[in-house]
Amino acid sequence: MQGLTEENLKLLAGPRSYERGLGYLDALSGVEVGDGWVTASVHGTERYEVELTLDGPGGLSGECDCPYGMEGNFCKHLVALGLTVLAQRESLPRQRKAARDRAQDLDGWLSGLSKDELLALVREQVGEDRQLRRRLELRAASARGDLSAVRARIRDLLDIGPFAQYGYVEYADARAYADQAGQAVSEIGALTGSGRADDAVTLAREAMRLLADAVESVDDSDGWLGQVGTDLAEAHLEACRAARPDPGELARWLVGHALGDGDDGLTDIDPLDYQEILGEEGMADLRKLAVEAWRGNRRGWAEKYLMERLAKAGGDVDAVIAVYAADLSPNGHTHLAIAHELDTARRPDEALRWAERGIQDARDLAAVDTALVDYLCDRYTQMDRLPDAFTVRRDHFGARRTLLTYQQLRAAARAADRWPAERERALALLRAEAERRQQGWYGGPVLIDALLDDKDIDAAWQAATDTGADDHQWLTLADQARPTRPADALRVYLRLAEPLTKETGNAVYERLTSLLLSIRDCHRRLGTQDEFTTYLTALRTGQKRKRNLMRLLDQHGL
Repeated sequence: MQGLTEENLKLLAGPRSYERGLGYLDALSGVEVGDGWVTASVHGTERYEVELTLDGPGGLSGECDCPYGMEGNFCKHLVALGLTVLAQRESLPRQRKAARDRAQDLDGWLSGLSKDELLALVREQVGEDRQLRRRLELRAASARGDLSAVRARIRDLLDIGPFAQYGYVEYADARAYADQAGQAVSEIGALTGSGRADDAVTLAREAMRLLADAVESVDDSDGWLGQVGTDLAEAHLEACRAARPDPGELARWLVGHALGDGDDGLTDIDPLDYQEILGEEGMADLRKLAVEAWRGNRRGWAEKYLMERLAKAGGDVDAVIAVYAADLSPNGHTHLAIAHELDTARRPDEALRWAERGIQDARDLAAVDTALVDYLCDRYTQMDRLPDAFTVRRDHFGARRTLLTYQQLRAAARAADRWPAERERALALLRAEAERRQQGWYGGPVLIDALLDDKDIDAAWQAATDTGADDHQWLTLADQARPTRPADALRVYLRLAEPLTKETGNAVYERLTSLLLSIRDCHRRLGTQDEFTTYLTALRTGQKRKRNLMRLLDQHGL
């Protein structure tokens, strides 16, 4: 039982899952102790099967078929099982010995049976277990070399019919169907292992098409079929390694699959995984076919992705750039991708030209990729081209007037020693925009945020008075102006507090309490504490039924 401790459970699960696992100690059933493993069922919103490996090669580990566990995490259900095992640690050695004894007894009994008795036993199990019967039928057909029979069995295993109601497999039955589909994948792998890799390649491809059809009719919310698809792709790769199919034929199939011929989104096959199998001849065919497909559809996502992967794998930066350049996005994102590729290839001058072109080609500077703007300005700054960085920031702010672009313009203008004059121009743009604002616009004027960010409180207050501001801006203004303008701040706090007295909820009470503390501070600064006492007394009288509010006020001395 080395490795099974509370500390290790916490380490594997993390604090959150460990704490949640404490609540599942009474939800375990069917705990079974084996030699080195423990299994159980856990009942929560669903029933899950868990298994702890007590002393495997990597120490303590576990598996659970809950969604979180299927992602490879040590979940709360495993924590519950681990804690249950720890609670009976004194009896665990005895239970493990009993499990070994049972296994030895079973093996001894089976070894003593005659061939006829074993056959009778297997036939009995086959008659009772449909899944076992199907697996054995598939093994028998494989052993006979009967490809048509194996194909028929695999089709049966991938058939949704037994699990579907009205032609659709519901969430509750998806796991069972995926388990059956997984058996088909296992049998394809078994074909490779038995020396029939050519047949395994053929059947793996057929299974991919069948799975692609099936997934459209299965609620695979938990991703069970996704794992089947991953396993099927691996089975195909292993079969190809063993069978060594014709490189040209394999290249054609890989390109066709990558471009969507029968692609199901589940068997995500990377043609580069087949590089050693294809050899130089096959890779040449693969690249040729990919180029032809891309030239026929330069804007096709699959075509572009395949070309990009092959070009990057071959270290052909110019080919990668050609793929990007064939379909330049109007917001400059593609130009930026090209610039990054050229930077990686240590061609900075070309990278800069592509970034500059991205800005120049942008149809709408307000919609340009901000990462491109940042990249270009960073490059200009590194090259000590501060006026150029300032120009880009100014143009971007002119097209997209936000607090962030204002802050970026301010930093660039200061670096270029142009801020005082530029500030007036920028604020004039924001003031004109604030005066054009219409009711219903989301948020307050950017002008207020910019002046607040500049710490120009008086100008911000005047602008808010002239053009209006939203409540969040008024609150920020009041907080910043309170030391010098307590009377003005007090009026804001009182206005914001009034509607909160008509609402309920702990979040409302916390906001109201915060405002009351600010109101008290304003009265203290003004020397009118008696007015605050009168106000607070009236408020408490009117709100006395809100016990959580009263408790919160008491905690803050209000």
